[in-house]
Amino acid sequence: MGVLGKVVDGILLLTFVSMSVVPACLDAQVLLPKALFPDVLGRVYTWYTTTYQDYLLLDEPHFFMALMKLELVLVLPLAILNTYGLLTSKPWFNTTCLIFGSALVTSTTAMVGDMLGSDKPSAGKLASMYSPFIGFGFLAILRGMLSESPNASKTIANGPTSALKKKA
Repeated sequence: MGVLGKVVDGILLLTFVSMSVVPACLDAQVLLPKALFPDVLGRVYTWYTTTYQDYLLLDEPHFFMALMKLELVLVLPLAILNTYGLLTSKPWFNTTCLIFGSALVTSTTAMVGDMLGSDKPSAGKLASMYSPFIGFGFLAILRGMLSESPNASKTIANGPTSALKKKA
């Protein structure tokens, strides 16, 4: 993989790490009892919601609560797996990267769509904060689709029969 691939992997690594930390520390506070979290995380959550007037976290609409559950059950574990898979070059990384990217694009698009259609004063600022994650999701999808395994290039170059002969 060339320089562009390394840059993409670096961006994705930062995305995976942020999507491993933020949902576990902040977004989970919407769904779980506040007593489960240290006071410092409660203060960070309160600071964020009041500073940015994140009406989705403050009003807790039903669609958003469902997306938060999806984030905790699917996106968070995939972010952790993808961090590990990217750092250790696991063969399943492309598949989990596709799933992660699809889930991230879908959920973030729903949130940004609600923000753009909202009459809340903070909606525009929030949409500009959330929308880069749509791009990160598409980047993850492309990374999962376009990356080749090392054996795939040998098979293509030598033909499928020569790859079988080498194994035999």
